[in-house]
Amino acid sequence: MSDPLHSLTLGEILEEHRRARPQQPAVIGEGLRLSYPALANRVQRLANALEDAGVRHGDRVLWLAQNHPGVLEGLIACGQLGAMFCPVNWRQTADELAFVIDDLEPTLVVWQEAEIGDAVRAARERAQHQGARWLPLDGPDGWDRFIADAPPEPRQRTADSNDPVLVIYTAAFGGRPNGAMLSQRAIAWQDLALIDIQDLSTDTRFLNSGPLFHVGTLMVTLAVFHIGGTNVFIRRTDPAAMARLIHDERCTYAFLMHSTCTDLAALNSDRRYDFSSLRTASVSPEWDAMVQVQDARNLFGYGQTELMGPVTWSYYGWGANLGRNGRSGPVAQLRILDDTGSEVPTGETGEICVRGPTVMNGYWRRPALNAQRQRDGWHRTNDLGRREPDGSLSFIGPKLQMIKSGAENIYPAEVEGCLKQHEAVADCAVIGVPDAQWVQSVKAIVVLKPGAPADAAVLIEHCRARIASYKKPRHVEFVDALPRDASGRPDYKALDAAFGGGGYPGGETRGA
Repeated sequence: MSDPLHSLTLGEILEEHRRARPQQPAVIGEGLRLSYPALANRVQRLANALEDAGVRHGDRVLWLAQNHPGVLEGLIACGQLGAMFCPVNWRQTADELAFVIDDLEPTLVVWQEAEIGDAVRAARERAQHQGARWLPLDGPDGWDRFIADAPPEPRQRTADSNDPVLVIYTAAFGGRPNGAMLSQRAIAWQDLALIDIQDLSTDTRFLNSGPLFHVGTLMVTLAVFHIGGTNVFIRRTDPAAMARLIHDERCTYAFLMHSTCTDLAALNSDRRYDFSSLRTASVSPEWDAMVQVQDARNLFGYGQTELMGPVTWSYYGWGANLGRNGRSGPVAQLRILDDTGSEVPTGETGEICVRGPTVMNGYWRRPALNAQRQRDGWHRTNDLGRREPDGSLSFIGPKLQMIKSGAENIYPAEVEGCLKQHEAVADCAVIGVPDAQWVQSVKAIVVLKPGAPADAAVLIEHCRARIASYKKPRHVEFVDALPRDASGRPDYKALDAAFGGGGYPGGETRGA
């Protein structure tokens, strides 16, 4: 039940900014320069527009587009209605997007023509769910018109901060993605932790250069909003456009991969752009000379989408932690438990389990999985960890297999399932091999059916056409049979040893 006296919703945070920060810029990007009062006015119109379009409590709005101020606007407006907002991974194939459409069953879909229009249209045709209204992001009848045509007057609503407001689909660790439902309560608590850890303030100007379908970028967007800073939006990582925005808008913070920093340093070798406002960790002498270098106290931690991001940080106990993943912060309780639910002794490996206000409400339409992952009052992360003698955490690796490629998590079960759809494949297993540029790349170990012709290029193309390109194998090895462990599963440890596997998250050998 809603308790407005003791709760704080995203809409209420925005209304307070309207009054406390009337001159503060809130949003820059896509032709918009909005103060907090102007943002509040647009969100109020948007909430009315969504309601008039049939969006009600518990309904879903799907954002099938790239980064845009509308992600922040849509999330706050859905919170006012008790609806859920889902920014989907726009890099996915049409089949993957169709799966999300059918699983989420949105009332309204906001979609983008530029760059992803063909995949979106194909997904719309393939999806069974045909009951949504499809609203273009751009054009004369798009998002801005949808907002402008709505009545401006506030309507009486009572939002509950405990209701889910954000749905983010996680990687397919069980063969299919799952939508983690996160509440306004979870967002607000994580905001407060991030404001301290990442030194955010009203002076922060955050370049939203990372994908907003990942909690890694979106959690910072929301924390900057919460503290009353400025969010600068760019549709996707584009070094030339990013360089101009950092220079023109005096961005102080950005979501940057190491490779992007290298690209920006090369682009700016003639110093045509001023990056001196930007605070980042050290990357290279060339990059460091252009920016404000800060220590990496907040660089390492442990978290999940299901937890609204990290719950441990190297920030706590910086320089003195035995565990690389730091210590638990103020928003979560963490235990290392065995399969019976008992806490394991210090120094022993068990499952990382978490509870606290940032834990998700559950997965959308996954009651059996929710019962398994949230039993005994703990969120079971499916990740292995170890509590060190000084109390810090060492993340060991997933209980299920995972490969890390750049900023993306890739679960072999999904890639293996795709490969097995090829008529020539009798059996297969997928491992990660170290990659100097991407951390890891995907290698498939394949057993072909007798007499079935298929080469590596054919199988790679088969995957590229059916799953996101970053998930496809870059290497394929053919064998007569896969090694098996005692349970009959592929022996991934043996495969790693035989085919050069390694570099997994946590830095330890898989299967240890």
